[in-house]
Amino acid sequence: VQLQASGGGLVQAGGSLRLSCVASGSIFRFSAVGWHCQAPGKQRELVASIDSASTTNYADSVKGRVTISRDNAKSTVYLQMNSLKPEDTAVYYCSLNYRGKTYWGKGTLVTVSS
Repeated sequence: VQLQASGGGLVQAGGSLRLSCVASGSIFRFSAVGWHCQAPGKQRELVASIDSASTTNYADSVKGRVTISRDNAKSTVYLQMNSLKPEDTAVYYCSLNYRGKTYWGKGTLVTVSS
C-alpha cells in the first residue's frame, strides 16, 4: 500500500486548506484511515481518523475546525481544515490501518502564518 498526500502549503491564520491522500491497492474501503501531524521538536500526534464505517474521531485541539472524510471510490481521504492557527503548523501525514498493520504516507507541510 502506498499513500500519497497533497494539499499542504502556506496560509494565513484564519484561512483554510484541504489535504488529500490517495491510497494504492484495493484495501482502502476496508481500512481505517487518518491524519496525523508532527510539529518541529514534537511527537507525531493524531489529528483525525475515520474508520471503514465512516465513524470519525478528532483531537480536541481541532474539533469544530477540521473535518475528515473519505471517498472509497477514489481511495482517498480528505482533511478539511478551517480557521487555521499558527500552532497548526506541522507536517501532516496520512495513515491507513488494515488488519493491525499501519501504513504511512510521506507528509505534506502546512505552514500557518500569523
